[in-house]
Amino acid sequence: MNEKLHEYAALLIRIGLNIQKGQRLVISSPVECAYFARLCAEEAYAAGCREVVMNWHDDAMARLKYLHADDEIFDTVPLWRRHFFNDHALEGAAYLAISASDPENFRGVEHSRIVRAQQASGKALKDFDRLQMCGGFPWCIASVPIPSWAKTVFPDVSEEEAMEKLWDAIFASVRISGDGTCVEKWHQHLATLHSRVEKLNALNFRSLHYTNSLGTDLTVELPEGHVWEAGNDVTLSGQEYVANMPTEELYTSPLKTGVNGVVYASMPLVHDGSIIDGFHFVVRDGKIVEAHAQKGEETLRGAISVDEGASYFGEVALVPYDSPISNQKILFYNTLFDENAACHIAFGEAYPCLQGGQKMTKEELKAHGLNDSITHVDFMIGTPDLSIVGTTHDGREVPVFVNGNFAI
Repeated sequence: MNEKLHEYAALLIRIGLNIQKGQRLVISSPVECAYFARLCAEEAYAAGCREVVMNWHDDAMARLKYLHADDEIFDTVPLWRRHFFNDHALEGAAYLAISASDPENFRGVEHSRIVRAQQASGKALKDFDRLQMCGGFPWCIASVPIPSWAKTVFPDVSEEEAMEKLWDAIFASVRISGDGTCVEKWHQHLATLHSRVEKLNALNFRSLHYTNSLGTDLTVELPEGHVWEAGNDVTLSGQEYVANMPTEELYTSPLKTGVNGVVYASMPLVHDGSIIDGFHFVVRDGKIVEAHAQKGEETLRGAISVDEGASYFGEVALVPYDSPISNQKILFYNTLFDENAACHIAFGEAYPCLQGGQKMTKEELKAHGLNDSITHVDFMIGTPDLSIVGTTHDGREVPVFVNGNFAI
């Protein structure tokens, strides 16, 4: 276990962030994961990191805050927090987020408080959000288990066994087997993803049509000059990084006003400390005009009303149903993993997936048809029978997915 933990920390620092000598690293971590954050810091310093700065958070304290704090605080962000995130982003510091939380930590919390806090944060951390989306600094999101999360994933076993099983699932997802070969495996995996990206970009689709037995019947138009991306990315300064560990997706941005039809979620979504399940959207001219859920509908409606752009889409992502994560047949209740087990779509902010998009301003991206928002929420739509048909600009129809997997 100790060898796997060290290998995992090295993978995140050396491949996920590709830390450079003299670069600062910001680690955001739950207090319960301090032992792993320390391993990452140790690895970063060994790679020549200038300084490791910690941003600790705690599920229990966050819940107490939303339940009992003065109402007015949810409309403001302290000046120190603005500087902490914005200044480090402007400097080009690397950012590692250790994602681990109780999927239902905010159950029973007044949801309007969460939405208002998101709105305030979106306004205060504009520099951080903008630079994160356009490659202004390297960032990586990864996870380690905590008991409350592990017991949600594996409710029928003891807490100790649940933690062990979740660790095994995470290691399998990030290709760690304890033999020190994970970096080599990741290079091979990234090469496979980029081979598919080249095929998609060569086809230059005008639109994609999604259908499955859940009831999804959705047409997604793609903007002129769109590009598909996958796996590793490159900052504006030329530093390669992998934003998600694990990652199985190929993704691009849709035309904001070009999404029409009905789309059904194929898996529950954990958002704002609540579980949303059995939900679907009706979409017209890009805008979500109806939102229905069997569980968590209030949370869902709040999520798509954070701002005007939250009810439009910013990402479409292709993930084969037979991925290493999907084949484990585990519902992780964590979007980092669940989005890499199935095709997904995100409502909210669009990635600048355009030719030359990284260097475009917000106004230029919007002029090219991309969505703008302070939120970005992925939800899963992939199924074993998902069909995706791409239409080229000359009207040719090409099967992209057949029975949930790539056909190209």
